[in-house]
Amino acid sequence: MLDTLLLRLDESITELFGQWNLWTSAIFTIFAGFLTYQIATRQDPDTHPFLLARQAQGSAVRQPGQSAVYRSQAAPHGMPLNASLNVKDPGASKWSRGRDGDLRDVWRQAVVGVQEDGPNKGATGRIFTVLGTDKTIEHPLADITRQINLIGQHIADQGGNRVAIYLPNSVELIATLFACAFYNLTAVILPFDEPADAVLSMLRRSAADTVVTAPGSFPFDAVVKGYPSLRQLVWVVDEGSKHMDWNEVPQGTGSSVNVSTWQEIVNDSPVDAGKELPPLEGQKEPRDITVFWKSKPGQQEELVRFTSANIVSGIAAQIFAVPTSQRMGPSDLFLPADSLANTHTLILTLTALFSNASVAFNSVAAQADDLTVAARGSPSPTILVATPAALLKTHQEFTSRINSSLIARLHHRLQVRKLTQNGVMPAGGSSDKKLRLIFVAERVGAGTPVLSTAVLTDLRAFTGARILYALTAAKVAGAATQTTFFDYRVFNEEGEQSHHFGPPLTSTEILFRDMDTWTTTDEGGSKGEIVVRGPCVAGGEAALGVAGKMRDDNTLAYV
Repeated sequence: MLDTLLLRLDESITELFGQWNLWTSAIFTIFAGFLTYQIATRQDPDTHPFLLARQAQGSAVRQPGQSAVYRSQAAPHGMPLNASLNVKDPGASKWSRGRDGDLRDVWRQAVVGVQEDGPNKGATGRIFTVLGTDKTIEHPLADITRQINLIGQHIADQGGNRVAIYLPNSVELIATLFACAFYNLTAVILPFDEPADAVLSMLRRSAADTVVTAPGSFPFDAVVKGYPSLRQLVWVVDEGSKHMDWNEVPQGTGSSVNVSTWQEIVNDSPVDAGKELPPLEGQKEPRDITVFWKSKPGQQEELVRFTSANIVSGIAAQIFAVPTSQRMGPSDLFLPADSLANTHTLILTLTALFSNASVAFNSVAAQADDLTVAARGSPSPTILVATPAALLKTHQEFTSRINSSLIARLHHRLQVRKLTQNGVMPAGGSSDKKLRLIFVAERVGAGTPVLSTAVLTDLRAFTGARILYALTAAKVAGAATQTTFFDYRVFNEEGEQSHHFGPPLTSTEILFRDMDTWTTTDEGGSKGEIVVRGPCVAGGEAALGVAGKMRDDNTLAYV
């Protein structure tokens, strides 16, 4: 029996190789090569699929007329939400719990550098200003510290109390913000490049008595005539205009405004003045930061006051939103390609400073819905904040480019397949390979375009960077929800249902209140008006005025 079986096997093998020809060799080679490639390039997913299947945790009970309360898996129910930067004072034990911290600790950390033991201990970030396409200026941290002290002291000595900052993205904007924190002043951040009547309205509503702004963009005559409460004006003059006299108040205005220039305040002070930050002991909690939420054109901006604790909580949440191995650090260059008047961009910029990453400021970045224009002339960023419009334009440009080449289309499909089916981020993209992380946000009520999961996946393949897509609102410092770092999934649903904004961050919790026909039921799931709570929310709670739902994977989406 065995001999017969072996004889038949031998005959079959002989017959098989007897029919072997060139085509058989080619087919076998292709099959063996494909199998070898699959085995050699196989990678484990960047995260376990189970972690993406249930991204938030609902409360055990819910109140009538609303859904369960949803929290991040990293901030379970029964534990406080994230509200602390865990700042360790010099000499404190590394095992002790640190202070919650405030805005002043962000700049102190930026100056001191990395505190944790390791190869980067003591390393600090660098701060740049990008001028045009061929000039980049580096600002030593010690010089910025001196500007913070001198500007803050000057405004306080002149009786300033509420300081309106009307500047494009710049070092001076950030320095003024910190000056207000260190010298017990209220900072008011105004959206830049607004019509004169809008600027005048925001000054009145915020009751500002001091303005820090740039010549040519601020409607000085209209403000002086229509806003008599203005007492102090600080011009931030560029290099080409320093020779002009900016201290003179036009005749006939009847104004008693004290006019000075940023450069004059800094350069006329003693060389050794302002080098040391005010001591930590005995200082009051920094005052509120007032911002204006810019809605759709024609609508009045919403005034929101954030406490220092709100800002700190927003920063802490963004730090913990990124895995430890991928967090910002001294090796990163952060570029805010959106206006710092948007709290999402401001919080991320403060997070970069606190994390000792380098930061590049480009005054035209916030006005350009084009990543190429926003990043032009600056060192290659590794992390940036972009607008949805800018990412959509980038997507259209890359799509038209790859559609003209069959090889490019095949390469793109392989990258998308690796992202969506294997859960692995492909190495490198079609653009700058240094770019590794992009933040983008949907602004509730501002008419920003919604980005589908398919578009986000294409952009990840195009750029080689992970993308975190957030939902932001007027009264939330930072973001209410945000997609998780390793979520590359694509939904095949039609229309806007193919999007989602991820789970709550560690500083927020989400619930849905019944709204019109959108109600929470056992069969239909959680739906209704989105309500956000947490230490990063002004007033502790905010109803967003839009209807949303919790998907099966416990990520937030519009209905």
